[in-house]
Amino acid sequence: MSRVVGYTTGVYDMFHVGHLNLLRNARRHCDHLIVGVSTDELVFEYKNKKPVIPFRDREDIIKSIRFVDEVRPQVSRDKYQQFLDLRYDVLFVGDDWKDSEIFSALEENLERHGAKVFYLPYTRSVSSTKLGSVLQAIYDEERTQQ
Repeated sequence: MSRVVGYTTGVYDMFHVGHLNLLRNARRHCDHLIVGVSTDELVFEYKNKKPVIPFRDREDIIKSIRFVDEVRPQVSRDKYQQFLDLRYDVLFVGDDWKDSEIFSALEENLERHGAKVFYLPYTRSVSSTKLGSVLQAIYDEERTQQ
């Protein structure tokens, strides 16, 4: 029986239970889970802001999770190139990306190589963006009270 290599990526800024759920669920569907952690430079490139938690700290957090077998810096959002570099069997993505143009095209490309995209349930009750917004609102309120 061959070993199934899984891959997923994320920023993992302000690590929360949604991140943990994704990693735990991904590991249930593979024998070896590789996790790409977005570098600060990559996040700034496409979000135009720096992560709250620096890359090395986010990388250490992900390395410490028992469901994760290997961590790689993610320096590009090109999932097909990541496949060519790592040769994973399954790419795990939150189901909030299902039927998106970018992942529909990726599914076709990966299928030609015998790999697939597997959509995992997205934890809708929490997100780093929501957490960031709440923290910013608290900060703004405190500044107006001074």
